[in-house]
Amino acid sequence: MVARSRARAAKLCPSGPGGAVTVPAVSSSGVIGSNEYLIHLGIGTPRPQHVALEVDTGSNVIWTQCTPCFKCFDQRFPKFNTSASDTVHGVACSDPLCQGLQRSGRACFLGGCAYRLAYGDKSVSMGQLAKDSFTFQQGKVVPDLAFGCGQYTTGNFLSNESGIAGFARGPLSLPGQLRVGSFSYCFTSIFESRSSPVFLGAPDDDLTAHATGPVLSTPFVRVPDSDVYYYLSLKGITVSKVRLPVPESAFTLKTDGSGGTIIDSGTAITTFPRAVFRILREAFVSQVALPHIPYDEDGGPGELQCFQTDSVPDASKVAVPKLILHLEGGADWELPRENYMAKHPNLDDQLCVVIDSAGDDLPTIIGNFQQQNMHVVYDLAGNKLLIVPAQCHNM
Repeated sequence: MVARSRARAAKLCPSGPGGAVTVPAVSSSGVIGSNEYLIHLGIGTPRPQHVALEVDTGSNVIWTQCTPCFKCFDQRFPKFNTSASDTVHGVACSDPLCQGLQRSGRACFLGGCAYRLAYGDKSVSMGQLAKDSFTFQQGKVVPDLAFGCGQYTTGNFLSNESGIAGFARGPLSLPGQLRVGSFSYCFTSIFESRSSPVFLGAPDDDLTAHATGPVLSTPFVRVPDSDVYYYLSLKGITVSKVRLPVPESAFTLKTDGSGGTIIDSGTAITTFPRAVFRILREAFVSQVALPHIPYDEDGGPGELQCFQTDSVPDASKVAVPKLILHLEGGADWELPRENYMAKHPNLDDQLCVVIDSAGDDLPTIIGNFQQQNMHVVYDLAGNKLLIVPAQCHNM
């Protein structure tokens, strides 16, 4: 999780890749030991073929592995077979959706639109852009949605997934093609294998129906000429009762495109610029009454600030300081303990702060570990983010 989050943070920057349709909730699964949340749906007719796509608010294109595949990662279920669908067809280079791909990520091949996508963790997908019918939960069918038919895919993928569903702001993303005014998700714990609800369009229930805390609202920061990332205005951080001595400018998007604060479903662990992380780490070290493991900023992947717990009978009862993210609009987001503290996966006698450091000019990224059991609503029409603490498995 740390290695992927660091790689993604290193590339997550502004350079690089009518009527509303309401689609019912689509179940996704949090896999034990994985930091990805997958949306399950069907593509093609007459018999929809199963695909499992990572929910990624940091990218715009939907794609899945297809046959024939010249280089693909292993997946547990069959790849999408275009010859088995009666409704699949290619996308011409002149199609506006093809033009929606970044110039560096598209090409014409025998009159059809070809794509190439590179992600923050150095994963790559290449293939042909196509259109077909998508079948969602409860049999809801939406025809002619564009997706990438991946024939060359490499990188950090697991066998229980087949591709990525882009949920960013662009016209090729799933929300963009469905033209919904909002979408939301509520991620269950990554340490459980419970389904998590994803809503394309407004949820059926009132936001407070399953809330376990107050509804927070904060505006998105609009970035000219950018249709990818969801930027927020982070004002500061509080550890316990102390506001950290970090200037607001440390979280602000610079004119050269560096910095800023992004909320991202495809990044596992929240990362802060190195200078901010140092202050936050020192605050935890000074306030957690346990011996701390020496932290090496130049350490390899997996290096987090951890504490030795062999002197206490139950690490889950060790007092830890509160962690609050202060967002614009008075949205003081107090994270539950389990959203930033966890036992080391390989060492039972260590308790770790599940937050990481990135380069000084890189953005702050709020990852999905910190979003567990939060109903996160992307109100696109209202240009704001809503955060509602909830027991996601009950929704």
